Amino acid sequence: MLPVLYSFRRCPYAIRARYTIAYLNVPVNLREVVLKAKPEALLSLGGRSSVPQLVDMDGARYPESMDIILWALSKSNNRIKVNSVWPSDACQRNKMSAWIRYNDVFFKKWLDRYKYADRYTEFSESYYFAQCEVFLRRLNRRLGLRSYLMGEKLSVADISVFPFVRQFAAVNQKRFDESEYDNVKKWLSLFLDSALFNNVVMKKYPMWTSEQENVVFPAR
Repeated sequence: MLPVLYSFRRCPYAIRARYTIAYLNVPVNLREVVLKAKPEALLSLGGRSSVPQLVDMDGARYPESMDIILWALSKSNNRIKVNSVWPSDACQRNKMSAWIRYNDVFFKKWLDRYKYADRYTEFSESYYFAQCEVFLRRLNRRLGLRSYLMGEKLSVADISVFPFVRQFAAVNQKRFDESEYDNVKKWLSLFLDSALFNNVVMKKYPMWTSEQENVVFPAR
């Protein structure tokens, strides 16, 4: 028996949870969810039925991506990697958490409006793009001084933020490619060009059904 992870491949919250689990090699049973046809096993948990969600072997439920990330950090046997991406220093953790909060609260709000500008008709797509740029400029300045947000090593902050920047870029790839944010582009490419991301994290799986055999993730 393994913990069960309900996931949706393209969701940035799910991507950062899967990336952490894959990077730390913490095995789970992956259940790929189609949002328009959520399985009864997920709905029967009660409460919110969004993904990602993880249910561990004791039945404890982790309903948010950051809950899952912290769970994976606590379960990994590779303490060297854990201490590298999530050092015990409280100051470092607070700085990482600040980047994640800024991404999740500020950037995500404007990203949704930029992505779905036809739904948010109060302002133009260009206006929403400009609001997103506040965060992009901050990222670009930060990454002009270092390879990753916290220095020269990957951290939980990078893992938590990059899927949303990836989504932003994909709204209008040409516009992003031609933008001034060269440091952000280079940083994003560290993830998007990696074998871990392409061959493990973003590997396609069929929609999960109760009759399906367990899908172990990351694959052994």
